[in-house]
Amino acid sequence: MEQKWVKKFRAWFVDYVAGFYGDDEYLNANVKLKEDHTQRTCEEIRYLAKELDLSGNQTRIAEVIALFHDIGRFEQFVRYRTYVDSRSVNHCLLGLEILRQTKVLDGVAYPERQLIEKAVEYHGSRELPKDLDGECLLFSKLIRDADKIDVLYVVTDYYRQYADNPQGFKLEIELPDGPEYSTEVVKELLRGQRIDYSELRTLNDMKLCQLGWVYDVNFTPTLKRIKQRRLLEMLVDFLPKNKDIERVKEKIFEYVDFRISQEKKEHNGNLSHMI
Repeated sequence: MEQKWVKKFRAWFVDYVAGFYGDDEYLNANVKLKEDHTQRTCEEIRYLAKELDLSGNQTRIAEVIALFHDIGRFEQFVRYRTYVDSRSVNHCLLGLEILRQTKVLDGVAYPERQLIEKAVEYHGSRELPKDLDGECLLFSKLIRDADKIDVLYVVTDYYRQYADNPQGFKLEIELPDGPEYSTEVVKELLRGQRIDYSELRTLNDMKLCQLGWVYDVNFTPTLKRIKQRRLLEMLVDFLPKNKDIERVKEKIFEYVDFRISQEKKEHNGNLSHMI
């Protein structure tokens, strides 16, 4: 894929999203949230591509995937006034439908177009299909990791704004806010398990679930990025202060440190072998 395609798609994205803004401040705030998220996810996927030594062509394909990964979110919010797929529509499949209806990818070589479409389709799945392999698997993992990095940034800022001014908060609150959380969610995190969204009952459950995203991270540079920015620490600050939460924090942080230390050991081992 030539760089001219990336430039073309960037311009198309800006024009497409501009059509969703209007006089509704609540709608505008939520559209802006996803527009900004998309641009930052493009930055994160370029960072991961560099850290993983991907080729220039692979990096360009990865950026296009990041640009279009949430293209279904805008139409989703206009139709349903929510970003919760279970209360509206699968935004990944809607995004795929929009890409095909608008024919924006027409002209891109079929193998590259297929990589883009599959990554968009699978980026929000609980698990990737077992039969994915090669570059299809690579790009699907890349967008899932890049997405997580920025969503963790988004939610920490989201929770801060909400705590500072709950009455003036203009974004969607998906679950009831209160001091409660599910003990089963805590137990699953302590067992090193990811949390299914169907199990979430409160806003604190959602925050715990987001901490558990580290169990679904594919690449160590992703964990390094999350740790460097102290995103997990900031997220923990918005949870109750008690022994349950402290145990979850220790478990999550130990897991992240272990994954990073394993990469260092592998790197040092490779260097020793080369000397």
